[in-house]
Amino acid sequence: MEINSITKKLLFNTIRVDTELEDGSEGSGTAFVVAHNHPRGTHNFIVTNRHLVDGVRRGGLVFTQKRNGQPALGSRFQLNIEDFPHAWFMHPNPEVDLAIVPLRPLEQAAREQGVELYYHVIDSRLTPDAATLRALDALEEVIFVGYPSGVWDEVNLLPILRRGTTATPIALDFEGRPEFLIDAAVYPGSSGSPVFIYQPETLRPGGGSRKFLFAGVVAAVFFREEANRLVAAPVPANNSTLVMGSEMIDLGLVIKAQSVIEVIEAYLRRWAE
Repeated sequence: MEINSITKKLLFNTIRVDTELEDGSEGSGTAFVVAHNHPRGTHNFIVTNRHLVDGVRRGGLVFTQKRNGQPALGSRFQLNIEDFPHAWFMHPNPEVDLAIVPLRPLEQAAREQGVELYYHVIDSRLTPDAATLRALDALEEVIFVGYPSGVWDEVNLLPILRRGTTATPIALDFEGRPEFLIDAAVYPGSSGSPVFIYQPETLRPGGGSRKFLFAGVVAAVFFREEANRLVAAPVPANNSTLVMGSEMIDLGLVIKAQSVIEVIEAYLRRWAE
């Protein structure tokens, strides 16, 4: 497969996270790679949800190997991390469900084993600023990428692409937090999925240039806990009976991309001190 389009590159933005929880159960979730420009250079980070990291005994990050500059489809390389939670840096606001780890030492560990990792980064400059957010419509098409309910193409090591729409205006902070809702099928394993506003040129009114923005990170799903009561709960890494035994209503909670920049800059400030 020739990687010659935006959506094909999306297949290599994500990394599958396989975990063993403290209770012995197994789970999976999604992480992705972000490149952030800083006065000291460009830094690559793996981003996921804090709740996918907390309470984990050990975890593994699953990559596709690179050969001759191309993805070696189906050639798996898994980096296993003992004491998984301590490898991650959390967003300084404990209410923001984000965690990051720098990619460079992981790449170095892979190279020491004779492996090159294939991935495409999400450039943090694709994060919409306030003016861009205000220019967006109340209803925008979104794409998100990940491993819903652990489903993926295990032979080719590829994630699942899904589509939906914004369900609340992204320019506004839902319930006063830097979040918005999407109308999409979000399931366990979708935690940590990057969300993009995407409209190809062929679908743009008047045939204008395409729209492609990094909008945020899936963190929670709404489900009906009991009659007339809806609850937003973190999308668990395992198939939690709390969520799976309830009626999900296809509304996902997305942390805005600006929060990803915040946690990266907090990390860089800390290591500069």
